[in-house]
Amino acid sequence: MDDMKLSRGAMLAITAMRVFVGWHFLYEGIAKLTAPSWSAAGYLKQARGPFAEMFRGLASQPNLLANADLITMWGLTLVGLCLILGLFTRLASLAGVGFILLFYLCNPPFIGYFYSIPTEGSYLIVNKNLVELCALVVIFSTRSGRFAGLDRILYARFARRPRLATA
Repeated sequence: MDDMKLSRGAMLAITAMRVFVGWHFLYEGIAKLTAPSWSAAGYLKQARGPFAEMFRGLASQPNLLANADLITMWGLTLVGLCLILGLFTRLASLAGVGFILLFYLCNPPFIGYFYSIPTEGSYLIVNKNLVELCALVVIFSTRSGRFAGLDRILYARFARRPRLATA
């Protein structure tokens, strides 16, 4: 969408969405980091869907589970921080899409899948994870970090430098 010109109002709305999604990621990451006994094991053991065996296998191997827990806690925190600051926004958006896609595929809201862990609503195919994933795609596509964020400073400093000709 480099060629697309969005109105100032549209970019403000997308920037606000970026900050709100970033806050959600940051809060979830910090909540997990500060909970001494948090683990993704329960969520992974509940896995249903096309990749259920892979997720359950991850939960059954302590070393892999410990790594998955660390990646989840720190990944959510860093993605959230980057989105809030508008720093490496495109990379943070892609990482966020990766996290959300894994969460969605682990426990998809498909007909016939029932979980013992209660959910906060009734969903069919589209749930909050899929909505947030779409928001991250919009954030990625519009480069809102260059509109309002640290990406604007980085882009002005490094991307617009004249390149030296090489022979």
